[in-house]
Amino acid sequence: MRKLAFRYRRVKEIYTTYKNNVGGLLGPAKREAWLQLRAEIEALTDSWLTLALKALTLIHSRSNCVNILVTTTQLIPALAKVLLYGLGVVFPIENIYSATKIGKESCFERVIQRFGRKVVYVVVGDGVEEEQGSKKHNMPFWRISSHSDLMALHHALDLEYL
Repeated sequence: MRKLAFRYRRVKEIYTTYKNNVGGLLGPAKREAWLQLRAEIEALTDSWLTLALKALTLIHSRSNCVNILVTTTQLIPALAKVLLYGLGVVFPIENIYSATKIGKESCFERVIQRFGRKVVYVVVGDGVEEEQGSKKHNMPFWRISSHSDLMALHHALDLEYL
């Protein structure tokens, strides 16, 4: 257990150090390739990532709001993805949950235990599991299945409807 604890402390240290500077972690050559790949992804997805980051940044900028990520990806690869997509600035490592072994339902319950029941949660996702979990806990669900859904979410956040 001590070995595991050390490993996760080290992962947290790396995540915290490089969440604003992934290029520093990659080195100059890989940094350029990574930036080129991100630019190509943005072009092919009509700036999907930029729009998602804008919405997440709006939430992150509010003093009484937090972003929480629940994913079925294992924790270490999920953290790597968050960093590579440039989302480390809006997702503190403590707010990233892996549902790989315990399921999203258990993650929702852990989030509720941590933040309480007297707060407003909005579940954003594209899957049935997220929608069912949100309904079970009486949380509003915002489905993202297209670019326009993401634009609508950003607009609702910008107008402070959410």
